[in-house]
Amino acid sequence: MVSQIVTLAGVLIGALTSYFATTMTERGKHRRALATRWDERKLAAYIEFATTVKEAADAARTAREAPEKSDLRREALAEMEQVERRRSTAFEALVLLAAPSAIEAAKAVNQVVWEIEIAARAGKTDPTPSNFVPLLNAYHEESRRDLGVPGGSLQVEGAPPKAT
Repeated sequence: MVSQIVTLAGVLIGALTSYFATTMTERGKHRRALATRWDERKLAAYIEFATTVKEAADAARTAREAPEKSDLRREALAEMEQVERRRSTAFEALVLLAAPSAIEAAKAVNQVVWEIEIAARAGKTDPTPSNFVPLLNAYHEESRRDLGVPGGSLQVEGAPPKAT
């Protein structure tokens, strides 16, 4: 009788151990799947914001360079308004998903984009502020850091290389 009880206790301990090990493994898989899903969404938010920032700056440049009261200028200003709405939406998604340091970098980029757009609406022909590209580079760096992307310093095309 004692041997049967010991055998039954061994089977019960083995079953409980197997259950807990399987539960812990499944929880780990679920956490990794959630982390991957959020990282994918963060990446999409980072890309969308950067894309709309560049589109807004390009539309503002086109509006600045177009002759006053021309169809090209009106079209560029209309495009700038459309892109501004998309950029605003992209920034809101970024605020919900990104790390605080990336959000701060995005705010700095936003500030420069607003200055560029204000100048374009006013008809000023001033060039794009010189801090636009470095701020965009800083945004990229913070985005990469948040996503855990390894690698060296990132440079946006047309930007001067960073001094090391």
